Amino acid sequence: MTGREYPDRPWVGIGCIVFRGDQVLLVRRGKPPRIGQWSIPGGAQHLGETAEDAARRELREETGIEVGPLALAIVVDAISRDDAGRALYHYTIIDFAAQWLAGEARAGDDVSEVRWSAPADFAAFDLTEATHRAIAAARDALARG
Repeated sequence: MTGREYPDRPWVGIGCIVFRGDQVLLVRRGKPPRIGQWSIPGGAQHLGETAEDAARRELREETGIEVGPLALAIVVDAISRDDAGRALYHYTIIDFAAQWLAGEARAGDDVSEVRWSAPADFAAFDLTEATHRAIAAARDALARG
């Protein structure tokens, strides 16, 4: 197994964009990469684990909540390079969309805070453009049913 910094292959990251009414569940990263940044719940897929099982596991570990059926929302490559242009991190991120089903959101595992936020309040969280695109794609995926 390779390390996440300067990997010899992309890591598969799995995210779950959860809606409760018009609100979206956001988490503040508690560990690198992107420590302190607000994002959507997710993490690395384990060997032998399906992508959907990984999404549900990460969601439970990071937020303590359960969701209904999952819909594929978007696939994104997140690549961070060092000053020499080498890939410092490379994640292929598969994001699913789902509706909240049960549980009170609480910070766990790799996150320091969790919040439900309406889109009108997203500016306070300084979300990346990729996160905004993923949330929009998730909303579309759920609307398509």
